[in-house]
Amino acid sequence: MERTVPRTETDEIELYIRTYYSLLRSSGEVSIDSLVETHEGMDSLLHTNAAGPEVDASALIYSSLRLPPCIVNTRLILLGQRAAVFERWGYPVRGWKEVQAKARRRRAYYDGDETLAMTIASRSDIDDIIPILTAFQIEWNKLHRILKTPQGRRFVAQLDENRALDEDELATLAAAAGVALDDVLRLYTAWGAQTVPMLQAMAAAPKRFAVRLLAGSLTDYRKAMRYWWVNVRDTTPDIDYDERRVYFVSSNTHALVNLWSGYALRRSDLLLDYIRSAGHEDLLREYQDIQAKQVPSSEENFFYYAMKKYLQSAGPDVKRERAAEEQSVGIRRISSEGGSFELDAQTILLGQVNTDWIDPRLCLPDIELLSKSDALILNVDYPLGLGAYELLTRIAENVGAIAGVYIMGKAATLNARIGDIMLPTVVHDEHSLNTYLFNNCFTANDVSPYLAYGTVLDNQKSVSVRGTFLQNDRYMSVFYREGYTDIEMEAGPYLSAVYELIRPKRHPYNEIVSLHPAEFDIGILHYASDKPLSKGKNLGAGSLSYRGMDPTYAAAVAILRRIIAQEINLIRQRTT
Repeated sequence: MERTVPRTETDEIELYIRTYYSLLRSSGEVSIDSLVETHEGMDSLLHTNAAGPEVDASALIYSSLRLPPCIVNTRLILLGQRAAVFERWGYPVRGWKEVQAKARRRRAYYDGDETLAMTIASRSDIDDIIPILTAFQIEWNKLHRILKTPQGRRFVAQLDENRALDEDELATLAAAAGVALDDVLRLYTAWGAQTVPMLQAMAAAPKRFAVRLLAGSLTDYRKAMRYWWVNVRDTTPDIDYDERRVYFVSSNTHALVNLWSGYALRRSDLLLDYIRSAGHEDLLREYQDIQAKQVPSSEENFFYYAMKKYLQSAGPDVKRERAAEEQSVGIRRISSEGGSFELDAQTILLGQVNTDWIDPRLCLPDIELLSKSDALILNVDYPLGLGAYELLTRIAENVGAIAGVYIMGKAATLNARIGDIMLPTVVHDEHSLNTYLFNNCFTANDVSPYLAYGTVLDNQKSVSVRGTFLQNDRYMSVFYREGYTDIEMEAGPYLSAVYELIRPKRHPYNEIVSLHPAEFDIGILHYASDKPLSKGKNLGAGSLSYRGMDPTYAAAVAILRRIIAQEINLIRQRTT
């Protein structure tokens, strides 16, 4: 069938993508310098001032948050699927320091000098990493040109790593960079303790990244996913996956387990004492407002957030206690540590439910029937782009049956507000060029009762893009005219895998594809985390913080209620 939207990649974006893939075919190092011109030429909405002389603070913040701190000293970036790949090429990464970025889950190793090895799970990681490195280098070199002047060198020379920058110093930096003071404050927050070393390094020399792709075949990616599944299976040897019905959930690593175990709710007094003693006055006022019904926030969500803060400083005894209580209700945490790439998972055995502990929003009629269930939830910390296809395909091959596919994640919105939840029934996938039509098992009525601040928009149209930098005004306008207002990266690849769960062949290319014949649930919930058409205020502008708990938990509650209801109905049918 003819697709519903025209081809959307502009010539400039297509040129950029073709350029870096053709260069990465080289067996040697590829200089990021060779990509700067095409990167600037695509007019990315995430890097609106790439070609201008002024610093693009939002692009610098976004890229800084998605690179580990050692990027200050890094020259060479290696890309491969797992430690064995790097070591096969002579890079003993198991002996290097493992490092992480603040806002991107990607296993990486630093040699302590100038080389950084980053694991990739699919080509979507390349579409993510290369533009991030290019943007960071462009903005680094703009600041280098500013800071290498005599005035700039004097400014950097008087900075002290052992003290915070004062207001005058921040104002001086903002004036020199030609950006608003608010942007410098955001940049200072993003860099934290690395601010002074970063500015000193920028003043000292320009950045000249080089990249080397060690293994990038489809087989390499599939091997990496196979090792991930082996780790899941070996970590939970007591679970017979081959015989289990599995509700697959792609979300995060905190919401579902918090709701299921109720661990935080049973320690509300402890958490309130912690908030008072730790001086979290803002949280204390929020709780008091909740109690007085001055704000519509959820008390349960409040304690989940407080528990996150508490665990950051808690000792090992608390973490062992939490793990023991979680295991008693069927929760198993599966760390990716030592695996091929960073993708944690959890299993929840539905038959081990404790109805006295579970979040009260999940207490459906006859919930005690769950004790007769032999199904489980497999929750994964959502992957990036095409990694979603490989992930769901691998899981489906190794479990008894898929009972439902539920996808929760962040998205950009072209028409909603940050914190709103969007429920699509149409997804256009830029990887396969397919437009998927499906019955979303969730409607606004399923989510709205649990959302305090935002709005739930159902019957939406979503597009799964190749990368966060790979859109510009012309690209977005095509979708907007066609009614596509929900922009993210995983739904399309997941639906390509769903197609192969219900059809006897590989997913097609460039077609309208109906998934209505699926006999299991398909549920997709996206919460808006940024508005790309509001130029200069993108994903790098900040985080949803506590208020981000509202859409996250509203979506998670809806997912768990749906799974519980499905399982209760099935058990009723079996026993009548």
